[in-house]
Amino acid sequence: MSIMIRIAMWSGPRNISTAMMRAWENRLDTFVVDEPFYAHYLSKNRVEHPGREEVLLNGEIDSYKVSQGLVKDISNSHKVYYQKHMTHHLLDSVNRDWMKDVINCFLIRNPKDMIISYSKIHSDITRDLLGIEQQKEIFDYVQNFTGEVPPVIDSKDVLLNPRGVLTKFCNRIGIDFSEKMLNWPKGSRDTDGIWGKYWYNNVINSTGFNPYTVKNSEVPDEYKSIYKESLKLYEDLHYLRIR
Repeated sequence: MSIMIRIAMWSGPRNISTAMMRAWENRLDTFVVDEPFYAHYLSKNRVEHPGREEVLLNGEIDSYKVSQGLVKDISNSHKVYYQKHMTHHLLDSVNRDWMKDVINCFLIRNPKDMIISYSKIHSDITRDLLGIEQQKEIFDYVQNFTGEVPPVIDSKDVLLNPRGVLTKFCNRIGIDFSEKMLNWPKGSRDTDGIWGKYWYNNVINSTGFNPYTVKNSEVPDEYKSIYKESLKLYEDLHYLRIR
């Protein structure tokens, strides 16, 4: 049996992307993959991420092999193949032909919240690491070859109304919503990337989407220019979101 629906969810970091992966993995009909281009990305960059060498040793560096795995059949027991992608991992070295065989979707977050969250664990935030510029470029690319506006969901909307937003999102891509997407067991998963021990502590201890909380902190001065540059791109996608 062929995979009926392959979902490529494009997100930046610090954006409930792993919680969203949990929601899909908790469905009985879904197989997930976690940031499959990460090792290829690290092989082309000198960025010092926690567990960098582990990722390079255990991940697939060949982007062609990765992309072929994203469009193959998984198993007869799964009809949905959910792929969690970071937008900045899609380098120019990655051939994009495979993207025409998946439903490309976009998970966005206000760059203020992203920067405040990221600055707590990373001391050198760049526009590239936030991935919003790449997200808008990928969005435009997908819109151009499909002739349609790709599905966009905002993490704030998801946290405020998980059932409502996920129901509308599932309807948009032709899948029945499942209540199993709202809650999941605590703990790590075999499908978590090897980097999960460095980045996934909050999700590992979660049992569902945490309620949205207003961030009263301000963007650190050293990142205000990045915030202003990213905000317009975010707003362009925010306007098109499922609501």
